[in-house]
Amino acid sequence: MKHQRRVWTTLFVVFALVLAACGSDSTESTDAGTATTGAGSAEEVTLRVLAHQNPTFVAYMEDFNSRFQAANPGVTVAMTVVGQGDMASAINTRTSANDVDVIDFCAGSCSAFSNGILDYMGDNYGEKPVWQQLIEAGLLMDLTDEPFVANFDEIAIRDAGTFNDRVYALPMGRVTYSGMFVNNDLLAEVGVAIPATWSDLVSACEAIKDSGNECMTVGGGDTWPIFVGASGLLGSIFPDQAALAEGLWAGDIKWNEGKGLEAVEKFQVFSTEMLESGVTGLGHDEATARYAGGDVAFMPTGMWQAPNLESFEPTFDWTYVPFPGSDTVADNEYLWGKYDMSWMVAADTPHPDVAMAYLAALADTTEYQTYLDAVGFLPTQPTASLNSKLGDAVADLVPAYRVGLEQYWVSPSGAGQWADGRQAAAWFAPFNEWTDSTELANQIQADLDAGLSG
Repeated sequence: MKHQRRVWTTLFVVFALVLAACGSDSTESTDAGTATTGAGSAEEVTLRVLAHQNPTFVAYMEDFNSRFQAANPGVTVAMTVVGQGDMASAINTRTSANDVDVIDFCAGSCSAFSNGILDYMGDNYGEKPVWQQLIEAGLLMDLTDEPFVANFDEIAIRDAGTFNDRVYALPMGRVTYSGMFVNNDLLAEVGVAIPATWSDLVSACEAIKDSGNECMTVGGGDTWPIFVGASGLLGSIFPDQAALAEGLWAGDIKWNEGKGLEAVEKFQVFSTEMLESGVTGLGHDEATARYAGGDVAFMPTGMWQAPNLESFEPTFDWTYVPFPGSDTVADNEYLWGKYDMSWMVAADTPHPDVAMAYLAALADTTEYQTYLDAVGFLPTQPTASLNSKLGDAVADLVPAYRVGLEQYWVSPSGAGQWADGRQAAAWFAPFNEWTDSTELANQIQADLDAGLSG
């Protein structure tokens, strides 16, 4: 009955506000109407919102909060902004103290419901992620039956907001880090097509380098862009990354045999033959500036570099495509990545009606497009689109979006330093000490087995 009361109260206030708007002669911006999901209460209410620090996101939220307050007299939104590195402790502290109503879950890497502890891991793991601890402690409200959940992709809700078949969060965006930027003009000049397979890519790189240009660049000085840049390669070899994580834990998949060894071998080709020399001296953003120069064909990295690339005003036409790591074309048609921030409600909020109205307003399809235009994520609502050059490039690929291994992988307790094989592209010289892919693959598996046998 409590849930039903919230729904009817919200709908009643929305209807009342719509009637008021229709009968008004006001010329104020209609943007406020996108947040008119009323609290249904005449009492003075302070809604405590916890949000992470990000200038673009915070600016959007400040505007949204003003519009929500204007549409809901008597409600004051008190938003606290916390640095992303401090969000986990802030969420834990404030939910435990019943000092928050609505939570922007952007803790750690800001990756929604990632790295959960699953049954196949037994007891052989470290600490559970913050989101799982909150749910198991009963500190988050169950959103499963809220009508606004239906505004989001079923896959997004399943992958980034659901635990034990119940919904606890609204995933507000996704990013991909598995594709590569393509210099269309350079490829046309050299006379090669956008590669559709691994063999195509190898041949294209050879032709591009023979022409006096470079095949690929990344921010090798920061290390992580190397293995992130190879995440699409790994995904092409293992299209089901959740099954890859479970298979590695079960011992059914090994890094030093079969497709696991294939991945490590291709990692070495990527990092030692495809990347241009000198990338060890480039930071992540510096690599984008380098790429904007126009004599590099590909930049395998995350979609977040698109605005940065545009800021350097490249003179060439570019697009963004999946990294072709397999010789089976169908395996190269996915984008892998992670879900970003999500909204939750504290289970013990004294204002559940207001909190649900707030989420309903944020989840409104028109409001969600406003949010997306502000922050630039790939959409998690089927009616929304990323209105940018990058958005146009990947629009047809969004329905085939998949979560990457980074979001599933939990190393078993006692595993060695080389156990996380997805990072292997960054372990070859000159970035690290390894020069032989077979030797490295054997070391990866040995370090993983040390944890699995513990």
